[in-house]
Amino acid sequence: MNTVYDFQVKLPNGEEQSLRAYEGKPMIIVNTASKCGFTPQFEGLQKLYEKYHDQGLVILGFPCDQFKNQEFADIEETTKFCQINYGVTFPVYAKVDVNGDQADPLFVFLKEQQKGLLTKHIKWNFTKFLIDRQGQVVKRYAPTTEPAEIESDLQALLK
Repeated sequence: MNTVYDFQVKLPNGEEQSLRAYEGKPMIIVNTASKCGFTPQFEGLQKLYEKYHDQGLVILGFPCDQFKNQEFADIEETTKFCQINYGVTFPVYAKVDVNGDQADPLFVFLKEQQKGLLTKHIKWNFTKFLIDRQGQVVKRYAPTTEPAEIESDLQALLK
């Protein structure tokens, strides 16, 4: 696997989708949780999406329950929560593991391309990966990084 476009991901209904659907578009891929201290970042992510979607930006949210069980058991509840509370209109996919033996292959790839501070493991919800138009991982951001702090790096990819 050489780019994020080489991966299949699961939609909330269980169907698979190729990330080739987003080929040529810059992306932010983020593991999310509905009941986390960082959950308000949905609002900032949505603002970036609204501001730059017409220039090609795609944000992909992947709910994850690996960090203190901060995600709803039912994916429908998760997607409704995101839409109702934060107005999320960017794609939210099926729940994934981001670490361990059951880690989703996409997140295994992302972590191999951009390691975190002292470890390649994802430490918490809302770890964000910035992907260029060629499907390469260009930067990884800690959960504490607010979406607005990504904007200048994102703008460079949109040019």
